[in-house]
Amino acid sequence: MAKTDPKTVQDLTLVAQTLLQQMQDKFQTMSDQIIERIDDMSSHIDDLEKNIADLMTQAGVGELEGENRVPATQKS
Repeated sequence: MAKTDPKTVQDLTLVAQTLLQQMQDKFQTMSDQIIERIDDMSSHIDDLEKNIADLMTQAGVGELEGENRVPATQKS
């Protein structure tokens, strides 16, 4: 069996390390973007919930009890 050239092994190791670092950087960037989008979505959902609550108040509908909407004037 032929002896492996140390320079070739070092080159392959460097290429593999560089590739793994690039992949790690890409995954970190994607992870950061996903977390940012989730935070944005959470903020939008909070805004929607507030708007729905405001609309329900304007319409005279109170909180939901069970699965039936109960007008605020009929709450016990």
